[in-house]
Order: sequence, then C-alpha cells, then structure tokens
Amino acid sequence: MSAQFNDFSSYTQQFAAVANRANRLALENAESVFGVQLRTFERTTTAAAGFFGELAQVGAQDELQALLPKGLQVARDNLERLASANQEVVGLSLKAGEALGELVRQPFANAASKAGRKTR
Repeated sequence: MSAQFNDFSSYTQQFAAVANRANRLALENAESVFGVQLRTFERTTTAAAGFFGELAQVGAQDELQALLPKGLQVARDNLERLASANQEVVGLSLKAGEALGELVRQPFANAASKAGRKTR
C-alpha cells in the first residue's frame, strides 16, 4: 500500500511541476504577444498623430492635395507594421506551442525509458 501511495505522490508532484511549467510558458507567451502588439500600436498611433497634426495645419486646397500621398504612405506603413506584428505573434505562438508539446512528451519519454530499463 505504501508503494502505491509513493507512486501516486510521485505522479502528483510530476503533474504539478508540468502544470506549473505550462502555466509559465503560457504567461510568457501572452506577455511577449502583448508587448509586440503594444509596440505596434504605439508606432501606428505616433505615425497617425503626426500625419493628423500636419493635416490640421493645412490651409489651402493645394497643400491638402500635396498631403494625400503622404497620408496614403502612412496608411501603407501602418498596415505593413500590423502585418509584421501579426507574423511575429504567430511565430511566438508556434514556439510556445512547440514548447508545450515538448513538455507534454517528456513524461511519456521518461516512462518509456523507465519501462525499457525494467524489462532488461
């Protein structure tokens, strides 16, 4: 009976350690994703605010038409920043998924190696 309790205790400790590591990985991934999105939002907002500041100072129709290409360039740059940030977020999420997958595989690999040693 004591051996069963020791096995149960060992499995419980392993499960708690794996769950703790999985939570830590998920939180680190969320923190990284939030940081990427926040930086992108900051850069996009700064670029848009700069353009709107210039737009507010325009007086004549000719000056307004001259700002149109710049506005389109700001919009294009913002979309490129957004696409780049989304690619980075996907990459971070894939890395986190791989780390979680490896974390799940470890107990099974350890159990298989222990079972192999017992049969020898």
